[in-house]
Amino acid sequence: MSNQPTVSDLYRRALEIRESNPNGSFNDVKEKLVSENSGKPFPNPAFNTIPELDNIAPEEDWTAGLPIVLRGIQTENWDEVAHGIIISLEQVENYPKESGREDDPEKEWRNRNKGIGEATAEGVGKWMPEDLMNIAKRNTKN
Repeated sequence: MSNQPTVSDLYRRALEIRESNPNGSFNDVKEKLVSENSGKPFPNPAFNTIPELDNIAPEEDWTAGLPIVLRGIQTENWDEVAHGIIISLEQVENYPKESGREDDPEKEWRNRNKGIGEATAEGVGKWMPEDLMNIAKRNTKN
């Protein structure tokens, strides 16, 4: 097994550091990440993602630091990689405080079908079969 970390590994490590010292600064987390990884192989840029965050925060939040992570990988600069991880960590950490988790059932305003679900179901149920029937009739006449 390779000792090459993934971006997800680095994010989880940053989260562990943050949880072990919740009153510490993001800069402290960044410095620890850099010191732990200096001299080690950089993550594979093909896996520049943190998929476990999909249901925790909007994609635009958890991916905020990934371009900086990628730049750090490309320039082989651990400070840049850690900086990008910290941007994503900070965004994800602040999101629930400001608006709640994406998958929180209590957040009814997040429901994209609210207000249109019933009308859509009625419309599809009412009109789709008739339209399909007309298409079938036209095709059988030909």
